[in-house]
Amino acid sequence: MHDLATTLWPYNRSITGPGLRQTLDILSKRHDGFRTHHFKTGTHVFDWEIPREWTIWDAYIEHESGQRFAEFAKNNLSVLGYAAPLDIVLDHADLDPYLYTQPDQPDRIPYVTSYYKERSGFCMRENEKAALPTGKFRLFIDSEFSDGEVVIGECVIPGESDREILFSTYICHPSMANNELSGPVLADQILQDLAERKASTGLRYTYRVLFLVETIGSIAYLSRFAGHLKAQVDAGFVLSCVGDERAYSHVESRFGTSLADRALNAALKGLPNTKRYSFLQRGSDERQFCAPGIDLPVCGFCKSKYGEYQEYHTDADDLTLVTPKGLSDAHRVISDVIGALEHGLYPKTNVLCEPQMGKRGLYPTISQKGSYDAVRLRMDTLAYADGQIDVFDMCERIGVNLGTLNDELEILTVNGLISTENAKHELETGNVG
Repeated sequence: MHDLATTLWPYNRSITGPGLRQTLDILSKRHDGFRTHHFKTGTHVFDWEIPREWTIWDAYIEHESGQRFAEFAKNNLSVLGYAAPLDIVLDHADLDPYLYTQPDQPDRIPYVTSYYKERSGFCMRENEKAALPTGKFRLFIDSEFSDGEVVIGECVIPGESDREILFSTYICHPSMANNELSGPVLADQILQDLAERKASTGLRYTYRVLFLVETIGSIAYLSRFAGHLKAQVDAGFVLSCVGDERAYSHVESRFGTSLADRALNAALKGLPNTKRYSFLQRGSDERQFCAPGIDLPVCGFCKSKYGEYQEYHTDADDLTLVTPKGLSDAHRVISDVIGALEHGLYPKTNVLCEPQMGKRGLYPTISQKGSYDAVRLRMDTLAYADGQIDVFDMCERIGVNLGTLNDELEILTVNGLISTENAKHELETGNVG
């Protein structure tokens, strides 16, 4: 995952343009069945309109001495996102309207955009701005607006049922690693995992993975496919900022009670520095998926939540902040969710009363004070495996992490003590969750 992030890092991604297409082209070559959806400039998508496409080749501020500042070629955050073409000469005193800094982080280049109102500008460190020499400056932006399109990537992996699990992430941000290369590379890994699982054991659910541009992309996609998603999706997860090592974050769906919320809550149970945020603290595409009238069962998963870590939307959000361990930890959370869904939501014991566990090597054959503690989780799992309580509720009742419960369920299934026929029946009739 980190290697893929490194490959994608240099591209100047935005809500339209070459960097977006290049990113989708790389992702598409990694997965069978990957396709794209295209929304042309001027197309109305609900209350929005697809904007003109933006292409940029170069940008810089050049002092009369020849010294350059805010060079796009050195850091693509140095130009205002969607900046209009510009070529003017100004005195030092007239620069302010064109310069964007983050005064509370004077050593960082901020990420600033102006997608829906045409303007020109540069982003730079506050300390660098304060140190600009006097004299005249040339402000040059070689960019272009044209009729184009917003492009969305999608990969669907069919399962036994047409009931769907949705994963969504976005690919519209330029070189920032946690927000947002971590989400796409995790989504890419999820697709690889699902393809391998389908080839080896098959899939119960159908999985839909979306690579969107934030806000306008999810709105455009929903304008075309909301009816299908409302009819088919049982749970969905927006993946954003999932690559650092500091925290685990759950951003609730609108009411915080969906199957997705309960799944993520169970997967995060007991993990260190876990935080749960109300839908009132939303900020990613759960805003659109959970909007009134859309009402999809979608929540957000982050490590450190967007807006909550100091490097967010600055050049400090780099490939040192996102680590292989951080990505691996996020991957384990989502793998636990998928594992539970695929094992079956409603495990049911095959034996009336407690089974004789000792003869199966699943219980101590010497009874002594304290010997039961080692198998308490196993016995509690059996006690609640009635075919009516789902695995996420079991985690809450027993007080155990989803990954740990998955391990116990696997042991009990291999030994013939539980089955998931009821879960499969519910899945096939479209009633899961």
